[in-house]
Amino acid sequence: MVQKVVTGAEIRAMKQALREKIGGAITELHQLSRLEEEDRPVDQVQYGGALFDDEELRNAVDAILDKQLVLGPAGRQLSSQLEQFLNVDRAVLVNSGSSANLVAMAALRSPLLGERALRPGDEVLTVAGGFPTTVNPILQNQCVPVFVDNDVVSGNVRTDLLEEAIGPRTRAVIPVHLYGRTVELGPIVELARSAGIAVVEDACQAHLARIGDRLAGAVGDCGCFSFYPGKNLGAWGDAGALVTDDERIADAVRLLRSHGERPRYHHLVPGMTARLDGLQAAVLRVKLRRLAEATERRRGVARALTDALAPSGVLVPAPVATGGDHVFHQYVIGCDDRDALRDHLSGCGIGNAVHYPTPIHLTPAYAGVGPSPGALPNAEALAGRICSLPMHPSLTAAEIARVAAAVRAFAELR
Repeated sequence: MVQKVVTGAEIRAMKQALREKIGGAITELHQLSRLEEEDRPVDQVQYGGALFDDEELRNAVDAILDKQLVLGPAGRQLSSQLEQFLNVDRAVLVNSGSSANLVAMAALRSPLLGERALRPGDEVLTVAGGFPTTVNPILQNQCVPVFVDNDVVSGNVRTDLLEEAIGPRTRAVIPVHLYGRTVELGPIVELARSAGIAVVEDACQAHLARIGDRLAGAVGDCGCFSFYPGKNLGAWGDAGALVTDDERIADAVRLLRSHGERPRYHHLVPGMTARLDGLQAAVLRVKLRRLAEATERRRGVARALTDALAPSGVLVPAPVATGGDHVFHQYVIGCDDRDALRDHLSGCGIGNAVHYPTPIHLTPAYAGVGPSPGALPNAEALAGRICSLPMHPSLTAAEIARVAAAVRAFAELR
């Protein structure tokens, strides 16, 4: 029972003591959970995994106790950390990577951009093989998506075809750093800026990937990040950010993510609710400090997998181009008999997935928006061959060997 106290100072001291007890209990609980996991028989190599520790748990509890429900001090601190980390002027936090893409396009349509603003019917170029979070915002902002084929080696958009696709109605391009491999942005940005075309980087899978002396997301007019739990920098739920050196874009995004109101209940533009939870910001502040270490672990896992898969006959990820990078959000191989390989891997207890099984323009949601089957042959061919193998920082040498052995066994059966 809490005894009656006399002063506010005594109340604060009691609360602090209780917080310390809670923190100690969280640490003990986390340690016991780790021991339990280590003792559990392993019959499957997990496709994905995340590193987290008791500091994240304590930060999350503190955010709740401090009632940091939406943005709050943790949000301001995370914004500042991201700005320093990415060497950008502004990092605006939103509630998902999809929202980051949406507010990016909405900002480009905003009257705050003046003559630079996109208009209904303007064309936006993006890659055909990927996830539709790049296409939805184009349509939702009354613009026209123009699909560009993938490169069969890198999986990213073919930069030569993207340049050829630029026409008189092109006002923006959305290159996607797919799987964590960077797009060759130099020629795209140079051409776009000379033509007054905005470049929106989808860096949702490319945290910490380098493009020359900059980081992915910090090269174009703005960059979009997802902090979904499965991402290289993952929160405990949906989370995202838009980063930019353009104050007008940042200001438009701040306005759009909060109902378009400024001040309270005075709405300047149609907006939405897309602010980040304070709890997610508190967790991400811890994880951001450890991203470099986790990224190097991913690269190490990728090197080991590539070496071990050399005799298997599957197509492993190609080396990165000069000035580019790969942070291996996914480790994607190619196989002509992909579905049979997946069945074999699943039978061996090896997690696997396909990113992504159908090019965007051929999915029912976008019927009539893109070209007909056969028009983008690389994207269609890749969709039938690609397979994502287990990839996460905690993958062990034994698990890597098991994955490679299963793939080699499949090749011998064929």
